[in-house]
Amino acid sequence: MELADAIRTTGSVRRFTDEPVDDATLHAMLDDARFAPSGGNRQGWRVVVVRDPQIRATLGRLMRPVWDEYVAISASGLTPFTSVAPGPSALTSKPGATPNDLLDGIVDIPVVLVIAADLSQVAMMDKDLDRPAITGGGSIYPFCWNLLLAARSRGLGGVLTTFLARAEPEAAGVLGLPDTYALAGTIFMGHPVHQPTRLNRKPVDEFTTVDRFDGEAFTP
Repeated sequence: MELADAIRTTGSVRRFTDEPVDDATLHAMLDDARFAPSGGNRQGWRVVVVRDPQIRATLGRLMRPVWDEYVAISASGLTPFTSVAPGPSALTSKPGATPNDLLDGIVDIPVVLVIAADLSQVAMMDKDLDRPAITGGGSIYPFCWNLLLAARSRGLGGVLTTFLARAEPEAAGVLGLPDTYALAGTIFMGHPVHQPTRLNRKPVDEFTTVDRFDGEAFTP
């Protein structure tokens, strides 16, 4: 499909049919995604294709409390897990269980991928600032987005989640994560029950300014 169409119509897909995704198709998507840019072209991503039902179930179980807490914080009107106060401490009671199609059906989802970053290969330009570092993601998440675009171009759908990162200490042993690696995301993919194509996004002049972040809105 045309690049502009793919960019504008690739929405998050969280429900999939029972139709499997064959290994050749998955390999081809990974083969396309590997051309993503990364700092120094070091390509510091690693991918695990999770097939074992027990491993999948364990990952789902580890992500479940993270999801429940996320929903509870959102319900309070706050942004969940933000690094800017107030944060998760706003919760005063244990969150209840909330349905999640991905976690509830993780064993049966056609494709489950766990993406890790090799921290020895990622330049973290802001690691010494007095705030959480974020720039290292620039060397990993373009690859993840390429995977979702590759899926879209083949009539598939998917979604990137980062819930597992919050449970990294527990998930590391399950996945054999090396000491210098960090969990960057989990991607679920398959044939979508519904492919969202009418996406709601802010217009350019709401997030783009001229010369300074407090400058005038950029308009043509």
